[in-house]
Parts: sequence; structure tokens; C-alpha cells
Amino acid sequence: MKNRSSLFIISVLVALSGISIYLYKTRHSTSTLNEEARNFAVQDTSSITKIFMVDKSGKNVTLEKSKSGWLVNGKYPARPDGISLLLYTIKMIDVKSPVANSAKKNVIKLMTARSTKIEIYSGSELIKQYYVGHENQDNDGTYMILTNLDDNKNYDEPFLTHIPGFNGFLSVRYFVDEADWRDRLVINYIPPQISSIKMQLFEHPDSSFVIKLNSTTNFELKKMNGEVLPYDEGKMKQYLAYFQNINYEKLLTTIKVRLVDSVLTAQPYVKMSITNTRGEEKEFNFVHKYSTFELNQKYGVDYKYDPDRLYMRFDKDKEVALIQYYVFGKILQNYSYFFPKPPVKK
Repeated sequence: MKNRSSLFIISVLVALSGISIYLYKTRHSTSTLNEEARNFAVQDTSSITKIFMVDKSGKNVTLEKSKSGWLVNGKYPARPDGISLLLYTIKMIDVKSPVANSAKKNVIKLMTARSTKIEIYSGSELIKQYYVGHENQDNDGTYMILTNLDDNKNYDEPFLTHIPGFNGFLSVRYFVDEADWRDRLVINYIPPQISSIKMQLFEHPDSSFVIKLNSTTNFELKKMNGEVLPYDEGKMKQYLAYFQNINYEKLLTTIKVRLVDSVLTAQPYVKMSITNTRGEEKEFNFVHKYSTFELNQKYGVDYKYDPDRLYMRFDKDKEVALIQYYVFGKILQNYSYFFPKPPVKK
């Protein structure tokens, strides 16, 4: 009887021990899987060499690091501010909360229809892949789901993600339009790089001019017919300094075809030609943008042309951009801008 009792106790202890081990392993496995499924961030962004993004419509963009900086689709310099913000997002992204079981099915359904796939590479190795979906109702989080790279299958659990300390959603940082990723820097010369500047003002041809730089301290200002004009040296030096770090507002070439066609066929009101010291010339054609009823109402003036913005053609008229007078107005001058101030009468 005693032996039977002992055997029963031993059997119970063995069974309990087995159950404990199973529960521990299950909890440990679930915990590990949960941690892996929420590990979106790449801490060492300096190791990232390529980022590929594609949305559900098939529109995609490849950002790749080169010796000269980041490139868009292997063709154009990328916007430094855009790259910096994207890398910061990739590093700082964190899970705000799991998705409630009651909402999980609907979140996954929406992400299946509308999301952007993100592939992050270090060299030729894919080191992270996830899908960026829609924002939550409070606009303070973005739904995402991570891919298990071991079996190339998505984890079952989507998460609401955010950047700690930032109150907003992240999907807008993962955009796939090539034009929006391109560097907006379009004119960037320092005076020692410039040989000449020609400004043709078609609406006021008698005010057109040419500046020739013999050196950074020796200039010539002439009308188009060759007539030499006087100039204030301080004004000239200031004007030449304006040709650094000039950016367009938005590239229109690939996104507004009808508008681009009309700008390409329109007569420019200003043509600016810049020749560098290597003899390379770049032309920029400026075209008026018509004002709107809403804009005239805003200012209380019946403007024919938009007082804030205009269009620019560049790169041999292959590109069209929307630009701001605030940025470009300082270089769109006539020759009277350079005239010396009259002497002060005593």
C-alpha cells in the first residue's frame, strides 16, 4: 500500500514537472516571437546602403548610397533632408501598442489593400523588411507589420508604431514618388566658379544685361548691344553671392503632364544663362504663373500673374518646376539694380 502511494506521488510530480517545463517553454517561445515581431528599428543606420520602397499600385523608388551621396533610382541626387528624416525614422521607430484582437482583422485587411513595403539593405544583405500601413484615428500612430527574414513570411501580429516624443503618424515619411525624393537644389555657384551671367528680359529687352567676371574682384556690366554700364561694387558682389543654394519648390515634370506641356510651349519672360569657368553653360527659362480668383481675393489686388510663384524650365527644357519669387526674385533683376547710388548732396 505504501509503495503504491509513493508511486502515485512520484507520477504526479513527474506530470507536474512536465507541465511546468512545457508552460515555461511555451511562454518563453511566445515572448521571444513577440519581441522579434515588434523589432522594426535599425539602430546602426550608418550601415544602411540601400532602401527600396514600393506601394500597392506598383509605384516604387530605390534610394542608394554612393560615394558622392544618396541617389534616387541611380540617376539623381537625393534630397538630404528627406534622407536624413527617413534614416532617423528607421532608427527611432518603436511600438506604441499592440493591435487589439477585435481590430486586428480589419487592420490587416486595410494593410493588404493599402500599404508600402520597405526593404532595407546593408551591402547586398536584406537586413529589415516591413509594411507601412495607415494611421490610427488619433493620427498619433501608424500600423505596421514586420517580415520574418528567416522564412520570408510576415509575422501574424501588426503593431501601432510611433517615434517616442513625436505626436504624429509616420506613413508620410515613406513616400515613393521619384520627383519628391530628388534634391531640389538647382542653382549653386560661388563667384570663383562663374565666368558670365546673361539675363534676357523679353518683356523689357532694353533692360537686359550681361555680367562678365574677369576675377572675383573685377567685373564688367554691359547691355546686350555691348554698351558698358557703371555699377556699384558692393551690389555686384552681393548679387553674385545670391547664386548659392537656390532650390525649387516642387518638380512638376512627371506629375502634371498638361501643365508641363503648357509651360514648355509658353514664351518665357526671362531667360538666364550661367557659364562657368570651364565654359559650360546652363539655361533657365522663367514663365509666368497666372493668378487665381482666390489669390486675388486674399491680397485684394487684381493680379494678372501670381505674385508669389512662377514656373521655371531647366536642364535643356527637360524639367519644369514650381518656384517662389521669395527665393528667385533676388536674382531676377534688370541692370538698374547695379547702378551706383547718387552722391549725397552736402
